[in-house]
Amino acid sequence: MANNDHNIPLDTATFIRIRKWYLLALAAIAITVIIAQVLIQLHLKAQSGDSQLINIAGRQRAFSQKLTKETLLLKDLSDPEDKKMVLSEIEKTLEIWKVSHVGLHMGDASFNLPYEDDPKVKALFKKLDPHHSAMVGALEHVLVKHQQDINASVQQNDLDALLNNERQFLKLMDQIVNEYDARSNEQLQKLKQKEYWLLAFSLLILLLEIFVIFRPLSIQIKNTIGHLMGKDEESKGQLEKIQNLYEEKEQSLKELQELNFVIDNAALFASIRKDGSIVFISKKFLNLLDHETIPINKPFSEILTTEEGQQSYLKEVLKINRKNIIRKEELQVVTSKGTTIWLDMSIVPMHQSTLEQDILILCSDITERKENQLKVQELTKQNFEERMQQKKAQASQIVEGQEEERKRIAKDIHDGIGQMLTALKFNIESIDIEDKAKTGEKITYLKSLTSDLIKGVRTATFNLTPPELSDHGIFPAIYKMTTELSKLTGKTVLFKNKTDANIRFDSLAETNIYRVTQEAVNNAIKYAEANYILVTLNYSYPILSVVIDDDGKGFDDTILGQLPKNNSEGGMGLFFMKERIDYINGRLFINSELGKGTRVTINYKTEENKIANGTE
Repeated sequence: MANNDHNIPLDTATFIRIRKWYLLALAAIAITVIIAQVLIQLHLKAQSGDSQLINIAGRQRAFSQKLTKETLLLKDLSDPEDKKMVLSEIEKTLEIWKVSHVGLHMGDASFNLPYEDDPKVKALFKKLDPHHSAMVGALEHVLVKHQQDINASVQQNDLDALLNNERQFLKLMDQIVNEYDARSNEQLQKLKQKEYWLLAFSLLILLLEIFVIFRPLSIQIKNTIGHLMGKDEESKGQLEKIQNLYEEKEQSLKELQELNFVIDNAALFASIRKDGSIVFISKKFLNLLDHETIPINKPFSEILTTEEGQQSYLKEVLKINRKNIIRKEELQVVTSKGTTIWLDMSIVPMHQSTLEQDILILCSDITERKENQLKVQELTKQNFEERMQQKKAQASQIVEGQEEERKRIAKDIHDGIGQMLTALKFNIESIDIEDKAKTGEKITYLKSLTSDLIKGVRTATFNLTPPELSDHGIFPAIYKMTTELSKLTGKTVLFKNKTDANIRFDSLAETNIYRVTQEAVNNAIKYAEANYILVTLNYSYPILSVVIDDDGKGFDDTILGQLPKNNSEGGMGLFFMKERIDYINGRLFINSELGKGTRVTINYKTEENKIANGTE
């Protein structure tokens, strides 16, 4: 099969002959595999039928026992409903039992049962038929009897027929099942023998391939490899040349990729001479400048913009001998159609082999970015003006609140202290020294009036800024306020401090928090008619929280957004309470329900550089 000259490579004719033998051997192996698969599939199909036969035969044995047991059970039942249920089961089972018996003997397509032509099995069925018929007759007699009278009893002769024939039926069915199993095993042994023969045939073909095809072919391949190795030096030289060419190609490809990247990412580009005349300009650049073709005899500066000032500036820039310096410019240009655009321009010098200098212009359209910057500046200006207006409005509202506070203090002094002083004056003038009895009564009244006057003065002065607030801070000031109000009003006003240390905050924040707390407590006393008020103070960095709870009559807190700025029923009003807290960037929450009291919560976020333990 191999070429006689072992020193030359494998020739074409020998290779064709070897390939033909190799294909024939593969075809033979493929045919044996196909035959084996056909035999296996046929056997599996036969096995499937045998399994069906064995399963149905085994089920016949179980049904015979089931029918006998159900008949015995029917004999002992007295309840008509139970009897009907058992009779129904007997009728269903009997029907399947009869059909399966005929299918096993004569074949049945619905059960996938073939016609039985085995003499041994047919002989066994012939012996089995009398017993099966006797049991069927007894069962049908039982069913007919109970259909006529549900309360009828099972006759003893029917039971005897079932019991006497069941044993022989089971014995013969066992023999039939064993016959099915033996037949299946016999077919399996035949299949094994066929597979062994096919395996031997395949191994024989493989051995022939090894000695007739693969061994001569391996010898020839070995000689061919030796011939190739003899030319190794020549191949190395050629490989080195190819490697050099490949490296040159890779370098050229890399340069081309870099150039393509520049062109793809900076589509607005142009090449001009030092005198400003155009060598080349991209189509996208021309479209942006509202030109369809390159204008003849026009310098680049005149194509780029119609503004004379910009044209002069560009001419001067392009005349400068930059050598290798890249210059970047942001220019606002006006196109030939009057459109204003912004360009981010890079001016790149390029030196040719003739020592003449060309200029590469790379541009990006930044019009949208510039317009957005102008919009941001305009919005920033508007935002600043709006914030200034808000500050002015806040200052005006604070002044208005202060005026309302002064009016309230003046009203307290006028309605309280002023009236008591007037009453004191009139009572002193009406004293008649000679009428000692009335004089004593009036002196007693004057003492009481003087005490009320002192209390009113103390209340009015206390409503002004307490010295504790500026001297010791918010914690002692609120404690002093609750204690004094409890004494002056007779209400239960309590203070609960959940913070161990006395921490000082920004003086403006302390003043506003104190005033809002004071107003919340006064509103609870005057308008909510509360008897119990609890002021809770807690500080957990960075949040200072003040909570005022009362048991007053409460109100519908859904109307908070509808209250006027100057609410006469609430002192400076809830509006100014919120304004004070907003002024220090705090949060105010008011929750109330009719008949269930009110809770006012003040939250203030402190700054680390504005607090200290015990000092401001």
